[in-house]
Amino acid sequence: MIKYLVFAAACLFAGACAAQPPHRLSLTYDVSYNGLVAAELIEVLEHDGKSFSLTSEGRGIGIGALLYRGAAKRWCRGEVTSTGLRPLEYRDQRGDKPVVVARFDWVKKTLTREHDGKKATTNMVPLLQDRLSFLYNYAFQSSPDLKPGKEIKVNLTDGKGLTQFQYNVAGREVLKTPAGELETVHLVKQRDNQEDKGTEIWFASDRDYLPVRILVIEKDGVRIDQMLTRIGN
Repeated sequence: MIKYLVFAAACLFAGACAAQPPHRLSLTYDVSYNGLVAAELIEVLEHDGKSFSLTSEGRGIGIGALLYRGAAKRWCRGEVTSTGLRPLEYRDQRGDKPVVVARFDWVKKTLTREHDGKKATTNMVPLLQDRLSFLYNYAFQSSPDLKPGKEIKVNLTDGKGLTQFQYNVAGREVLKTPAGELETVHLVKQRDNQEDKGTEIWFASDRDYLPVRILVIEKDGVRIDQMLTRIGN
């Protein structure tokens, strides 16, 4: 009993018992274009409480198999910290195109990007993540500050560029998905102008704040909707 109390107290102090999703998760999504499902995306999260890896692979289905030949693959690895995920390496490959790479050196505070045969190293900026680890960052925070009206600023890299985004917490809502009804927190990206594409993200507050829906509205009005269909091991 005493050993249990000591362990529980240590966990509360370090935040280790909270904000830790299962050590392996598989999330499956349907990706639709203007309402037509054209691809399936499978993302796998693995971690041991200290380090993590994320893989994301999408393939066209139905008519999408004709339009999108080859797989789109993203992968990242890094460290699990008390404040969330800290990426070390990110890779992105679309079909047979060359791999795009971003490497994070948290000791030297530098970011190195490799794409199209070019390599560039720059100083890190605050609140830096890659586009994949950002989506799972809240799953590793003990108490994500996602109150309605809050503004969230983050710098994201895809290996090619580095862009600052600002999201506003629109509120909480029940989202109906093929995986069931989920309590979610809804984030909406601030659009700097009418030409800027829109992005909205729903995180499941009752499922470790995992990303369950991502809606992108392109400049030409095309709606790309990524919706969770299944959560597995």
